[in-house]
Amino acid sequence: MALFDDLSNGVKKAFLAGVGAVAVGAEKSQELVDDLIKKGELTVEQGKALNEELTRKVKETTAEASEEVLRARLRVMSSEERAEWLARAARIAEELDAEEAAAAAEAEAAAEAEAEEAEVENPTEDEAEPVDEVEAEDVEDVEPEVVADEPEAAEEA
Repeated sequence: MALFDDLSNGVKKAFLAGVGAVAVGAEKSQELVDDLIKKGELTVEQGKALNEELTRKVKETTAEASEEVLRARLRVMSSEERAEWLARAARIAEELDAEEAAAAAEAEAAAEAEAEEAEVENPTEDEAEPVDEVEAEDVEDVEPEVVADEPEAAEEA
């Protein structure tokens, strides 16, 4: 089994080296595009299009290399090992799905709380409580009214 582990590690290292080379190539090509734009040899739109094409190719190359590494790794496993690996991958996928769902629910709750807070701080005209506008001089001219608690007391006065 040590031979398979060595082979697996070798494939893994080759994959990582390939990904590193692709990443460095992508960085260099982005620098080249930026330089050409600065020199006026490419328009900004041409540079964007070229960069998008390069990015797409990098993603394709990485995906293909990743699949090849996965195939090489699975090829050296027994049926039982593949089944165990698949179960472990499914468990990890479920954990990631649960984390994403929890994060989405948390973000939604935060957005709702923020919206409610904004409504409390800035009510619309319909929701705002009416405010009586009274000028100071109007207050001075008003005489207090005598209100009787009972109707009989008002008649005697």
